[in-house]
Amino acid sequence: MVISFGKYEGAGNDFILIDKRTIEFEPIPKMVAALCDRHFGIGADGMMLLSIGRGEAEFDMRYFNSDGHEATMCGNGGRCITLFAHHLGIGGRNKRFSSVDGLHRASLLRCHEIKGLVELQMIDVVRFERFGDEFLIDTGSPHYIVFVDSVDSIDVVKEGRRIRQESRWKSMGGVNVNFVEINGEGRFRLRTYERGVEDETLACGTGATASAIATHLYAQHTTDRFDIAARGGQLAVRFQPQEESRFTEVWLKGPARKVFNGKFEVDNFIHL
Repeated sequence: MVISFGKYEGAGNDFILIDKRTIEFEPIPKMVAALCDRHFGIGADGMMLLSIGRGEAEFDMRYFNSDGHEATMCGNGGRCITLFAHHLGIGGRNKRFSSVDGLHRASLLRCHEIKGLVELQMIDVVRFERFGDEFLIDTGSPHYIVFVDSVDSIDVVKEGRRIRQESRWKSMGGVNVNFVEINGEGRFRLRTYERGVEDETLACGTGATASAIATHLYAQHTTDRFDIAARGGQLAVRFQPQEESRFTEVWLKGPARKVFNGKFEVDNFIHL
């Protein structure tokens, strides 16, 4: 069986995208991991399936980490699958899609042939935990946020892996770990260790969102718009703080780009 795919990236976070609307294709973890392998496969931080939407949604998004297992929401992936849907002719500039954490809206603010600027509505943030100057915030995926003087001085893989594997997160399958360096009002640099990838990624959309809310709670109580410098590019987050530390109208903005289209034979990635 031959499967067509698109390779997309958003601020350096890269994905394999498959249109599943007219094919019978159910990936197994071993195959996803093989496809995402950067030496023996296509290479990606994760894989997404686009399926026929239900209810208000024009399409459905399923996301798999590069370790092969189905995962929670991915913000950069959400922007990329929005552009992928646009290239497939699904909907207009404003789209609705469903993911594991619920219904999302997305807007193509700019769109050229292969790339665009996409703003994606994230879920409302209704709970967080604070541990001194550190935070645990769920933005569709659980994120732990640590504030540092310089993100360049942190061994992100070593420290991120240590925190991610702490026993207190066992019930939620571990956490993603974000290191934030505040650079001014509404500005910070961000580096993220992602569970499931088990490495630092060049950007993380749910992590940027969680880190923006954490920065608001930690140091900038009147700021509700943030520009974020990730290693793979610039992201922006805005939200509306509500009473009882709730956050609504949470939006993530950033680039999305098609890298290339291709095909692979399923049998070539099952028996590795």
